[in-house]
Amino acid sequence: MASGVLSVTARNRRVLPLLGPAFVAAIAYVDPGNVAANLTAGARYGFLLVWVLVMANAMAVLVQYQSAKLGMVTGRTLPELVGERLRRPARLAYWAQAEVVAAATDLAEVIGGAIALYLLFGTPLLLGGVIVGVVSMLMLAVQNRYGQRPFESVIIGLLAIIAIGFVAGVVVSPPDPGEVAAGLVPRFAGTDSVLLATSMLGATVMPHAIYVHSALTRDRHNAARLLDGHVHLLRATRWDVIGALGVAGVVNIAMLLLAATSLRGVAGTDTIEGAHSAVVSALGPGIGLVFAIGLLASGLASTSVGCYAGATIMQGLIDRRIPLLLRRLITIIPALAMLGLGVDPTWALVISQVVLSFGIPFALVPLLRLTSDRALMGADANSPAMRWAMGVVVAIVALLNLGLVALTVTGA
Repeated sequence: MASGVLSVTARNRRVLPLLGPAFVAAIAYVDPGNVAANLTAGARYGFLLVWVLVMANAMAVLVQYQSAKLGMVTGRTLPELVGERLRRPARLAYWAQAEVVAAATDLAEVIGGAIALYLLFGTPLLLGGVIVGVVSMLMLAVQNRYGQRPFESVIIGLLAIIAIGFVAGVVVSPPDPGEVAAGLVPRFAGTDSVLLATSMLGATVMPHAIYVHSALTRDRHNAARLLDGHVHLLRATRWDVIGALGVAGVVNIAMLLLAATSLRGVAGTDTIEGAHSAVVSALGPGIGLVFAIGLLASGLASTSVGCYAGATIMQGLIDRRIPLLLRRLITIIPALAMLGLGVDPTWALVISQVVLSFGIPFALVPLLRLTSDRALMGADANSPAMRWAMGVVVAIVALLNLGLVALTVTGA
């Protein structure tokens, strides 16, 4: 018995230092776009779309592990492998759509952080966007100067703040278990609910997180791979992905449950500011403060990871390197322009997530093909069962997007 306990402890000691890359990628799953989509869904439709988050999170675990495995086994990123297999015109077109997705991501993250600063300190949105950009540049400077592990530590700390910020409201005002269970039955309630479901999917299974996870594992585990072998690293990566996406899934579902329990039918909850005001009224200023802090942590962490992902995409597809800090400066401009023009920030967040949803197949299809390629992956190539499961994921995403288009065109 004692030897068994010691064996488990020894395995944990070998696994724990290897955790981290998935927690960085998981930040993409709890960014301000998630907040907008999940709060809007819960406030408008109650528990109707709980099933979307459960399904999306299960898909995310599968997808992120595949991306991490690809980077670990091949020593190359998903964008690099895609770029090697495309002719120049196709490669440039693919890069263009990936950059649009990255821009939509950055838009959501900067706007979300700006809203949080407004809620906390009354900071004007445009100034708040500038502050978010500056702080994210400082975080990227940590990564540039000290390497990936300190950057991971900062991101994991912010993830903990995010989790506390959005789970606290559900703990204070728990939902009815029967209504939550009813929300697990797949169904819609018209075009708007399909739009929100697509937005929630785009905010949960995020293209830039798929691209960047292959880079995170490659960069983090290259040296360890030579010492321990990739079999041990893949085992650690599975735990990394399950733990990180488990936290992200709990946070996402907590957002929707909070809105469904405390915000449904309350006027003005179709914006994050209105939702925050309703949370303060229903649960008190303490929960409102924690909520706003969680939103700020979400914006700061996710915009830094999004910039890292954008650099990975550019380097892999067109073999161009732009310093991360310069890229941060360039990519913040569209978000600041929207804030300056007075575009409704919450609606911009939701629409940005729809854009992300349409970008998912462009990441998923190559990921499926590459991880199933035995010549590339060797013994780690996907089994028939895994190919089938990934095929189902791609089909669900495609059908949901086609359904959105059809319902929107017909006005159903």
